[in-house]
Amino acid sequence: MFPTLSRPLLSLFVLLGLAGCTPSAEPPARGPSEVGVQTLSVQAQTVTSELPGRTKAWLTAEIRPQVGGIVQKRLFTEGAEVKAGEVLYVIDPASYQAAFDQARASTAEAKAALNSARLKATRYSELVKIDAISQQDNEDAQASLQSTQAAYQAAQASEKSARIDLTYTRITSPIAGRVESSSVTPGALVTASQDSPLTTVQQLDPLYVDITQSSAEVLRLKREFAAGRLSKAGDNEAKIVLRLEGGSEYKHAGRLQFSGASVSQSTGSVVLRAVVPNPDGLLLPGMYVRAVLEEAVDELALLVPQRAVTRGHSGASSVLLVVDGKVEQREVMLGRSVGNQWWVDSGLAAGDRVIIEGGQKVRAGDSVNVVAIDTLTAAPLANH
Repeated sequence: MFPTLSRPLLSLFVLLGLAGCTPSAEPPARGPSEVGVQTLSVQAQTVTSELPGRTKAWLTAEIRPQVGGIVQKRLFTEGAEVKAGEVLYVIDPASYQAAFDQARASTAEAKAALNSARLKATRYSELVKIDAISQQDNEDAQASLQSTQAAYQAAQASEKSARIDLTYTRITSPIAGRVESSSVTPGALVTASQDSPLTTVQQLDPLYVDITQSSAEVLRLKREFAAGRLSKAGDNEAKIVLRLEGGSEYKHAGRLQFSGASVSQSTGSVVLRAVVPNPDGLLLPGMYVRAVLEEAVDELALLVPQRAVTRGHSGASSVLLVVDGKVEQREVMLGRSVGNQWWVDSGLAAGDRVIIEGGQKVRAGDSVNVVAIDTLTAAPLANH
């Protein structure tokens, strides 16, 4: 049996129990988070494409003999620069010199015969007038004159042909440029218009760059031009910048010369050709390059910092905006990257305030305090 408590003591226990059940004071409510925003504005932006390409010599001349014979001399240094008209090889000219001398003698003989026939024809034309000779004799003399004139012309043509063959024994470069290695040495027998060239001369300044672009991309650009969303950067004179195999940028900019008029059936691409200066000789024919091509200008482009964009599990891209002091999440369609920014295709408009700092602390629907951020110079906001 427990002892019976007195009434005053029981009242004290009841009061103490009620005091223990009194709820604790609530913490003060947290104020709106502070976020950094950038207000979007339209700007002119050049549409560029980075496309694969190969360099190609401006001019190429494969040196082949036009007459046959024994190579007597090679007069160039392999890999050196040669001038247009410079002699590269000499073929033994002895037989061609003899043929030319014979043709020249035949021409002189034909000329003498022509002079004789001309005098006779002139004399007979006078004699027939006084009936000193028959009409038949005069006609024979005139016909002989015409025959000797034709023989003289044929002799002149043969002499000219022999002179050309003699000239061809000195093989010259038709263009200025860098000469490659020689496939023959003195003493080699060569034939006229043979399949294999003796050497090749290439003009390397400037150079062509042949670039391939997919037909789908060409059609997309044409549709955007037709819709007025893009304007042309230049009429077949677009600027290009080359990136070399090591990733470095080539310092001399080039210009697009023309765009192909047909699509390759095997690759589905169109060939574009650009002209690039090569004063230092850094580029060589056949090099692989990446060509950054300026194709168009979007006068109403919207760019958003890449750090403001998040991707969900489905792959959809979204940004956080501040609308009327509250956070709103919006899906966006993104195009290409421009430095550390995304080119926005749809979902945003000029004047939208995009959260670029502090977005990890807030959710859609939260009230926030806004701080304008200069994306080029501002430091990140401190955590609150």
